[in-house]
Amino acid sequence: MQYRRLGRSGLQVSALSLGSWVTFKNQLDVRAAGELLRQAFDAGVNFFDNAEQYAGGESERIMGEALAQLGLSRDSYTVSSKVFWGGKLPTQRGLSRKHIRDAADAALRRLRVDYLDLFFCHRPDLDTPIEETVRAMGDLVRQGKVLYWGTSEWDADQIAEAAGVARALGVDPPTMEQPQYNLFVRHKVEREYLRLYDSLGLGTTVWSPLASGILSGKYAGGIPAGSRMTLPDFQWLRERLESAEGRDRVQKSEQIAALARDMGVSASHLAIAWCLRNPHVSTVILGASSPSQLTENLAALDALPKLTPEVLSAIEAVVANRPPDPERF
Repeated sequence: MQYRRLGRSGLQVSALSLGSWVTFKNQLDVRAAGELLRQAFDAGVNFFDNAEQYAGGESERIMGEALAQLGLSRDSYTVSSKVFWGGKLPTQRGLSRKHIRDAADAALRRLRVDYLDLFFCHRPDLDTPIEETVRAMGDLVRQGKVLYWGTSEWDADQIAEAAGVARALGVDPPTMEQPQYNLFVRHKVEREYLRLYDSLGLGTTVWSPLASGILSGKYAGGIPAGSRMTLPDFQWLRERLESAEGRDRVQKSEQIAALARDMGVSASHLAIAWCLRNPHVSTVILGASSPSQLTENLAALDALPKLTPEVLSAIEAVVANRPPDPERF
């Protein structure tokens, strides 16, 4: 396993981490989740990602119970939660001071920990003053309930504003952002956030490196039974796959898979390694519903040395979506 600093912070996170978004509760119970957590930990993974929204809080409950049963030392791993979608009532949503505090306390109970290593504002809240959100996060850090706070899918201007407000208030600014990043979704990580990496020391914990599984090649022949797109709560993903854009992505993923075969690696390895080659990526969050799938995805590190300039050029020719004026890396 490789380890990278979370932006400019001193925290070292594993280059590959394990998330629970689709799998915990929907596909995995406590026993199966515990097996994956142990497998990941034994492979060097030290960051486990979660959110209040995932399975209505059940994902955090399962992760907390599984971690407790594993008996891992608290100083050997990092765990996260996110706040925004906590329930249907007005006080259970958004980034108000009240909901941020309630969500943090609920996550601590479900995850069975005394503090959250990372706590994300899951989306920007245009109905709450950003100063209120920043103050609430600063309170949690001061109280020792949260070590690092950040954002997820915020615009660069919103992150910069939050950091400016934090400086003015004398509280901790956002440390990290959690954006989607893969061969089909690149603009935020490669272009929009460029000014933030140096000015703020922003770290990134990127999600969906396989574009909801499309880049693994599993959907080339249709939607297989048991995949996430067959789950009731993920019908929107199926609709997206069956759109014109989705069909185009499937077609391009087949070309990416052919490049991977020529390299002697799997399509998943190539796609995950491609994300890892970006030095602004602190960690790539993996999803897995079985030990074999996790083993496959963790092996992506071995593909990094094979991403030669020639291979990268061939990939760019397929996806044809390089953001304008990208940073060269």
